[in-house]
Amino acid sequence: MSGRPRLTLSVQFAVPATGLPARSTLRRWTSAALERDVRVTLRFVGEREGRRLNQRFRGKERATNVLTFVYDASVHEAPRDAPRVGPLTGDIVICIPVVRREAKAAGRSLRAHCAHLVVHGMLHLQGHDHQHDESAATMERRETLLLRRFRYRDPYGA
Repeated sequence: MSGRPRLTLSVQFAVPATGLPARSTLRRWTSAALERDVRVTLRFVGEREGRRLNQRFRGKERATNVLTFVYDASVHEAPRDAPRVGPLTGDIVICIPVVRREAKAAGRSLRAHCAHLVVHGMLHLQGHDHQHDESAATMERRETLLLRRFRYRDPYGA
């Protein structure tokens, strides 16, 4: 039995997949950020669903670029290296209209911005956060290193 974490990935497109990364690419990005066994659904949505989810779960009246839902509360209570029974389960929801606007405004490709948000969501799923300066810096460094593997520039750079 290998010590490498295992990924079970489902991909859902609630919007046309035209111009979006292929499933094989999405698997490479999610795998790169894998720190433990994970069962995740990566869902690409439109503005309406993105706004509804953000309002319901975060109390915000607008769609946001990425939402991460963890279905194992203990992930945030136990150390990241604590032994686990079974895979961590969750969803990552990416709102494509928001992502397209952000990518254009930042002068980045849609592909690069999607890579960043997939990695960002995967790290959130596994317990990383950016609520405090120290944890934000750690998470951002990890994202930057992972994205560099795919030849994408630092999403936090000037």
